[in-house]
Amino acid sequence: MSFDWQPVWLTLKLASVTTIFLLMIGTPIAWWLSQTESRFKHAISAVVALPLVLPPTVLGFYLLVFLGPNGPGGQLTQALGIGTLPFTFSGLVFASVLYSLPFVVQPLQNAFEALGKRPLEVAATLRASKSDRFFNVAVPLARPGFLTAMVLGFAHTVGEFGVVLMIGGNIPGETKVLSVAIYDHVETLEYGQAHLLSAGMIGFAFTVLLALYLLNGRVSRGEAG
Repeated sequence: MSFDWQPVWLTLKLASVTTIFLLMIGTPIAWWLSQTESRFKHAISAVVALPLVLPPTVLGFYLLVFLGPNGPGGQLTQALGIGTLPFTFSGLVFASVLYSLPFVVQPLQNAFEALGKRPLEVAATLRASKSDRFFNVAVPLARPGFLTAMVLGFAHTVGEFGVVLMIGGNIPGETKVLSVAIYDHVETLEYGQAHLLSAGMIGFAFTVLLALYLLNGRVSRGEAG
């Protein structure tokens, strides 16, 4: 029984690229939510958390409509010369960022809120600018939150199915990720391959979560010491 590594590498590539974008987008959102007293805070929090309660196929369907050739997103990307995003790797990244956003924003927001106001106030009295306070005070102190956000964002992207199937389809080498490959094997009654990939994903999930708990425990003990 030959093993097709292509979905594995494509999934790892998707999860890596998505995690980078999640940190770039999720960090300022989490920081703003942790610091603001705006009346729109709860509304923005609800929008960010929507993927936690929406069926993945619902999000995938509306992304397909939005990014399709007749949707506003699709018309914009075509006008920019990018083409349409559905059924491309770029489309998978876009959908994955939206779907995994709460798994990055919420840990970061909790970490920033746990800092309290005092460290930033002390830095302000030392004439540190807002950017200095963020990068040199808030970010280092929120390191466990960043670690959790990175791991959860990466792992959640690896385990996606409904959204990636709706927006990416099943194109070998382009959009056929691990979860879709497992679905394919089950549909064609290739249970041996399905068992192999599924067992690998279970082992991956367990290893990631175990490493996260161990690292967070070590960081906590180091800070306490």
